[in-house]
Amino acid sequence: MIPELIPWLTPWFSGLNAFSYITLRAIMGALTALSLSLFLGPKLIRRLTRRQIGQTVRDDGPQTHLQKAGTPTMGGTLILLAILVSTLLWANLRSVYVWVVVGVTLSYGLIGFADDYRKLVQKNPKGLSAREKLFWQTIVALAAAGLLYATADTPQETALLIPYLKNVMIPLGVLFIPFAYVVIVGTSNAVNLTDGLDGLAIMPSVLVGGALGIFAYAAGNAIFARYLGIPHVAGAGELLVFCAALAGAGLGFLWFNAYPAQVFMGDIGALALGGALGTVAVIVRQELVLLIMGGIFVAETVSVMMQVASFRLTGKRIFRMAPLHHHFELKGWAEPKVIVRFWIITVILVLVGLSSLKIR
Repeated sequence: MIPELIPWLTPWFSGLNAFSYITLRAIMGALTALSLSLFLGPKLIRRLTRRQIGQTVRDDGPQTHLQKAGTPTMGGTLILLAILVSTLLWANLRSVYVWVVVGVTLSYGLIGFADDYRKLVQKNPKGLSAREKLFWQTIVALAAAGLLYATADTPQETALLIPYLKNVMIPLGVLFIPFAYVVIVGTSNAVNLTDGLDGLAIMPSVLVGGALGIFAYAAGNAIFARYLGIPHVAGAGELLVFCAALAGAGLGFLWFNAYPAQVFMGDIGALALGGALGTVAVIVRQELVLLIMGGIFVAETVSVMMQVASFRLTGKRIFRMAPLHHHFELKGWAEPKVIVRFWIITVILVLVGLSSLKIR
């Protein structure tokens, strides 16, 4: 919205021309989302508490989690609202990429809302069935992937970039659509699986989202993209504003979600954040780098897959409990220790991913 007003207002207020720069709008987007989260957080928590929309806890999990029962959840509503308002305010709304990412984020948020609503309001412990959830995730992801494929202007925009190797790109052609689908749906569910401890999922989402914003800014600038040897995706730079808004909203939510959490994000937040990260990575052609930077999400998902496969094939469990963070809890690690160590690992992995901009 602001970029649309700048040409009209600068003749009277020349200083407003500074807001034509993506970097400044990204900073303002982050601050706006952060401020909204901090301001609206207490109000949302009180509202959820009054309506008794509280977390249910599994009896077979770590005993320390029993005290979390009743903690307000569906706090992801706060994240989505802050991201949406900030993005609409500071991003250039003429960019199709902004609308694709916003569309996926809100759609996955609605899927998560339906699941949370059934579980917490209608008291249906199953929520949406796995088949229902995957069906709607598939519809949204395929629609986004199809649109990105149809609007691609260059072969680079649908090729798979191999990080750390110079000028190595694998043309995907129409296979771009199923590949993008796997990335978007896989990342969404991976973040959802990680969301099991206070602040565990939100901080890696903030870190990975911020790093993807850097990739988006570089990919959207023809000079930077050529110099760094990454695909130039015209218009992708506007996603820096979205990623900044995601980071700001996430940090604001973490204020209330830090141990001991006052509110949980629920599926409405986790599915939406994962879908957003996956979609941005697809647009800026950094899917493999996302795999590196989101290593915690990958490890959590693989731990579940290994646990299920092992139990079905041998009747034995590999981990004491899956996802992986519960395994460490049952080994005796305090919850804050698990959380902070997973954050530290994410910082390291994000730095490794960012290094691919220069190491080729």
